[in-house]
Amino acid sequence: MNSGRFINGWTVLAALLVLIVIAGGIVIGVRQNRGPGVEISLEPQAEVRGNVYIGGEVNNPGRYPLAAGDSVDDLLRAAGGISAGADPDRIDLVVPALSNTITPQKVNINTADAWLLAALPGIGEGKADAIIDYREEHGPFRDIDELVRVAGIGPGTLENIRHLITVAD
Repeated sequence: MNSGRFINGWTVLAALLVLIVIAGGIVIGVRQNRGPGVEISLEPQAEVRGNVYIGGEVNNPGRYPLAAGDSVDDLLRAAGGISAGADPDRIDLVVPALSNTITPQKVNINTADAWLLAALPGIGEGKADAIIDYREEHGPFRDIDELVRVAGIGPGTLENIRHLITVAD
């Protein structure tokens, strides 16, 4: 009888271990499944062009060109991908209506805080700090072309953000 209890004890222990492994697998599966993916459907005849805004937890938030056939993955790659450790549900994707043109609000480089300047494509935190240092030392920018006088900002960077910045209120 002792050996029967010994075997039943191991059977119970083995069953408990199997249940723990199954429960752990379920918990891991639920945590990794963050919900259904984002799907954008457009009429096949509609020609899609323009810019979309991608923000939130991406590496390079900003406006990116949208062409027919582009997927959400293409747009995310253009924005430098999802930030490390980011929640994929915390991404902003703004696609203008096909019949309307959205005029973006421009960033005033004379008054913008560092976080807003850093959100401009190709600027980042270091160049945002350099812009603020420049305007504190030299006063407000009189023209957006003056931005190339800031260390680290060249003509190419200026051309990429020209349509997004202003020096006027």
